[in-house]
Amino acid sequence: MPPFPFPVDPPSPINGNFPTFARVATRIVGSLRGMKIETLDHIALWVGDRDELAEFLVDRMGMHVIDRTDKFTLVGADARRGKLTLFAADPERAPGPLSRIGLRVFDLDEALAELPPDLAVERPEEGRVEFEGPQRVPFALVAADDGVAYDLDHVAFRVADPETTFTQLAQLGFDVVGGRLKAGDTFVELEQGETEEPERPLLNHLGLRVESADHHIREAEARGLEIADIVDAANTYAVFVWGPDRIKLEYVEHKPTFSLV
Repeated sequence: MPPFPFPVDPPSPINGNFPTFARVATRIVGSLRGMKIETLDHIALWVGDRDELAEFLVDRMGMHVIDRTDKFTLVGADARRGKLTLFAADPERAPGPLSRIGLRVFDLDEALAELPPDLAVERPEEGRVEFEGPQRVPFALVAADDGVAYDLDHVAFRVADPETTFTQLAQLGFDVVGGRLKAGDTFVELEQGETEEPERPLLNHLGLRVESADHHIREAEARGLEIADIVDAANTYAVFVWGPDRIKLEYVEHKPTFSLV
């Protein structure tokens, strides 16, 4: 079964941006039936040395360890905001479609001063710096005026056809605001580039908080989407769906017992 059984024409960019949600919605009949993302809860990564990466994020990038189990380490600046889940895995992971993880900072120069002095840093534009962290994880720091420092600003993907991927993600519950994809306060950026599905990918999945996992299970089944897994855990209930470009999406519901600090 193809992952997107509803054929649609991809939107065309207007003045360098993609169409507003209203324009996309007119091309995707019933595209958001039961699919509504509240926030980008976490980005899950496979890493060979999770402790090395966690130490870097805590010592250099304003985060703290929220939870640590035998299988993963959860880090973030705020347990109720965007987080990184670091799953223990074999080493030598390849970025694949993951281009970078962007974090908000209020003072870019101050944030740069916290990084190792020998770290190679690029400045692709005003108010943004990019670099590769431990375990080959690509990061960006983005100057912001509000929000929470070191919260998720954006996640960027390298894909063969950004316009088609944009349309498909818009079908899967992402908002379209000002020609950009959003999940809560976090943007999703798409860049054109050829990538192959790596044998050992760095990206595990995007964790997308929703009100009801059951609604998203029914919607995925009705659309004929490829469901990777359904997990009913102690504090969460989630369905994992393969999205475009083999980007795995977790629609996760927090149960009343859910609590992190």
